[in-house]
This record gives sequence, structure tokens and C-alpha cells, in this order.
Amino acid sequence: MPDPGTPDPGTPDPGSPGPGSPDRQIRVLVVEDEPVTADAHAAYLGRLAGFVHAGTAHTGQSALRQLSEAATSGAPIDLVLMDMNLPDLHGLDVCRRIRAAGLATDIIAITAGRELRTVRGAIAAGAVQYLIKPFSYALFAEKLIQYRDFHQQLGAQPSVTTQSEVDLAFATLRAPSELPPPKGLSAATLAAVIEFLKAEPGPASASEVMDRLGMSRVTARRYLEHLADAGAVLRTPRYGTPGRPENAYAWKSSG
Repeated sequence: MPDPGTPDPGTPDPGSPGPGSPDRQIRVLVVEDEPVTADAHAAYLGRLAGFVHAGTAHTGQSALRQLSEAATSGAPIDLVLMDMNLPDLHGLDVCRRIRAAGLATDIIAITAGRELRTVRGAIAAGAVQYLIKPFSYALFAEKLIQYRDFHQQLGAQPSVTTQSEVDLAFATLRAPSELPPPKGLSAATLAAVIEFLKAEPGPASASEVMDRLGMSRVTARRYLEHLADAGAVLRTPRYGTPGRPENAYAWKSSG
């Protein structure tokens, strides 16, 4: 229970990022009946800047309860990673109940189902993205990064916006990855490498990218070299280790 000195949840602390602030971390609820899969999705979130794992629900009813409790506590859930095949309710039914309850949370549908009616149903229920299992961390990261950009774009706008600002925000959800890769390189993996470099405080080597993203060192180096050749990263030799110096790569800040 909050102590007497805690501000009213309905009145954000002026010194803290408010619900619409682009600086506030995106609170995510993982809805997945398989514990191992749920843990994997939570771990994926932990590797992405700007997101915080706010909880896990293994049933539809648990998801609805946690969403309602979070909303009344003053720390609402921004995004739900919604599995469609839950033991008590279908994911689409949960999505519809979320909308009927007036809960202002976004939804990314995650399912092994490929039926077109499920995809259409998820879109009709307000899903902003759709991931089909199984998927790689790189693809997960690409979709979440697109959502983060969308969320920040809207959060940076005043209460009244223009058509062009709305168009720009929605375009981020469908935007192709920056720096389209040449043949043989994956756009999703490239997006994950870019995200890793942007989050790093200093230069990173191919070995460090390999360890973090779970790819081979040769593959990591191919993506890093592509970014360096495109002028997106600064490539410098790293001395002090036995053998030939290993290159390190740092993202070039636009600021």
C-alpha cells in the first residue's frame, strides 16, 4: 500500500515521465500459457531498450485481471504480447474484452495459427502487430522496435495532432528496416544488430555481438561490416589482444 507521501496515481509526479511521455519505459504484459515460452518472451524483452516486463499471465482471465489492476493502480500496461491459444479463452476473445473494458493498451498477437480469419480477427480487435510462431529473436526485436517508435511518436505529440503526424506514427509500424541489407542478409537480423549497437555505451566487436545475439562470429562480422560500409557505424581497430587486432564498431549518433 502506498505511504502517505506517495503522490495520487492519477496525478503523475511532475518530475517523472507521465503516461504519454516518450521517455517512459513501455510496460509489457506477456500472455502465454506455456511457461517456458512465456519466460523466453520476457527474456527477449529484457534485451530491448525502452521496455519493461510488467508481468506474465498464463490464462485469459488472469490477463484481464492484471490489466484492470494495473490500470487502477496508476501504472497501466502499455502493450500486451497476446498468445491466441489460451486454456480458458481464445486470445481474440481476450482482445475484445480488453476493448470493451475501455483499457487503453496495445496488442501484439503471437500465435502458431496461420488461419486468415484469426489474422483478420486480431486486426479487427486492435492488434498493431502479428507474430507467427516460431520466430527468431531478431524478428521479435524488429516488431518491438517498430512498436516502440510508434509509441514514442504518438507520445511526443500534443493532445491535438495533425493528419501528417498521425500518418507518420502509423508508418513506423510498417516501415522497412533502415539500411536494407544486400542479398544474403536478413532485415530482421540487421534490425537486431542495429538495436544492439544503439544501446551499447561504447564500441562492440563481432565477438560481443555474437555472444549477445546468438549468431556466429562470421555472421556478426558480415552485418557489422555492412553497417560500416553504409556509413552507419564507426569502425576502429581494437588493440591489446593476442594476434591480429579485432575491429570494434560504434553506432554513429544522429545528434
